[in-house]
Amino acid sequence: MSFSWSRRKVLKTAVAAAVSGPTLARAEAPRKRPNILWIVADDHAPYICGAYGNRKVSTPNLDRFSRQAMRFEQAYCCSPVCTASRQCFITGRYPRSVGVTQLSSVLPESEPTLGHYLSEAGYDTAAFGKMHFNSPLKHGFSQRLDLEEFNALRRRSPRRPMPAGVKVQPPWRPFKDPASIWLNSDCLPFGFYEADTSANFLADQAQQFLRQPRENPFFLVVSFYEPHSPYNFPIEFRDRHKPQDFVAPRPGPQDAGQIPLVFKDITDEQKAGSIAAYYTSAEFLDHSIGRVLDALERSGHAEDTIVVYLADHGYLLGQHGRFEKHCGFDPAIRVPLIVRAPGITHPGSNPRALVQSFDLVPTMLDLSGVQMPSRVQGKSLAPILHGQTDHHRNQLFIEYSENAEGYVRTDRWKFIYCAGNRARQDGYATANPTPGRTLRLYDLQNDPDEFINLAVHPAHADRVAQFTAALAQHMRSTARQPELVPKTDDHFAILDFCVQPNDVKPG
Repeated sequence: MSFSWSRRKVLKTAVAAAVSGPTLARAEAPRKRPNILWIVADDHAPYICGAYGNRKVSTPNLDRFSRQAMRFEQAYCCSPVCTASRQCFITGRYPRSVGVTQLSSVLPESEPTLGHYLSEAGYDTAAFGKMHFNSPLKHGFSQRLDLEEFNALRRRSPRRPMPAGVKVQPPWRPFKDPASIWLNSDCLPFGFYEADTSANFLADQAQQFLRQPRENPFFLVVSFYEPHSPYNFPIEFRDRHKPQDFVAPRPGPQDAGQIPLVFKDITDEQKAGSIAAYYTSAEFLDHSIGRVLDALERSGHAEDTIVVYLADHGYLLGQHGRFEKHCGFDPAIRVPLIVRAPGITHPGSNPRALVQSFDLVPTMLDLSGVQMPSRVQGKSLAPILHGQTDHHRNQLFIEYSENAEGYVRTDRWKFIYCAGNRARQDGYATANPTPGRTLRLYDLQNDPDEFINLAVHPAHADRVAQFTAALAQHMRSTARQPELVPKTDDHFAILDFCVQPNDVKPG
């Protein structure tokens, strides 16, 4: 796929607006711009990390990095599905504004990314690993390496044979095999030594990139595939955790109707095995992250490099009877976000600020002295990193179009709106696939596990109405095609239309 002339012009104009003009730090002062290193995980929930208080998992590299950085305790994704979340945090825009809300959607070539903005500002840009662009386009990155290059290398260098008697995972076949198999409930390693894994390949590529001499600042994304199911870890990491060391969470009293059918036959013992496998995969992820952080230290660039650690979304490990994301419960939408920036970060925890991953684009532009484009919808975290405030926003908005849902999250409340008229195609259908319009309200202060739906209580009718109106206004104002939104004051009609998928079609 290639740009048409008109699309090139649109993109070039959009990027140029962000990196030209008299307000540029480049034009005002000759200061050196910082390097930027993003390390991204796939499905890593912050509650499975020592830095966020978990004492059973061993994540020494993230823990050490966190002590040098600012750790955001209330950071959230914009959508609990990989593609939408990733295109949100690389563009700085809501998924529905970008036109990417579903797993298979292609990032439109007309949407500038942080790679575009920084390339135009003189950065060397590279992205190694999972980006989920769903096309061969590089989207502003001069270098792109992913599984295609890794698999080509593996074909040239056959993997080492496994030791006799060691059982390994079968091929991953989600929704074809029973869930207990593709969720690795036997806690098995995949059939590789570490040296033959994609994580090792990506860490090697990052090390080589960081060793290269260069005149320009760099923006490097290293995006690992762990701990996404089947919770991969190499043979060297086997037997770190045993299923009997874990107890699966119990579903809440109102959960029965929302548990996906695909999980209904998993036993408690199998759930415990899947949790053990996830913990092991998270430890392997931490090991790989340590290699990248060590390479940055050895490169001599650590003092002038912004380092960010994040995941695309969270993950449920049995909470509410589920093993995935694809919903609005906090374990699915809360993400780890740790930022270290030269000279400005106050190390420690920020427990108050409600932030979202798409805030990273304006933050990086702000810290790099690159003018902010008007199309960016996130909000810079620089004032928090500078110690000027510990507050960011009063509420945030999250969406999951596959189940026609929208969420509002405040410091205390969670509101979930579901149109209930879409037969979802993501594999997580329930016994009642189209239940009709459903509203849920959780008091996170008194019900942190989100067990009791207060939306049905008359005492909360005004609060439900306020959240419904706020979500409808947000959906209308951020619509990619606002002319299609119903012209009505009926908030339900607006939401029922806006929470459906309306993604940009490729071509």
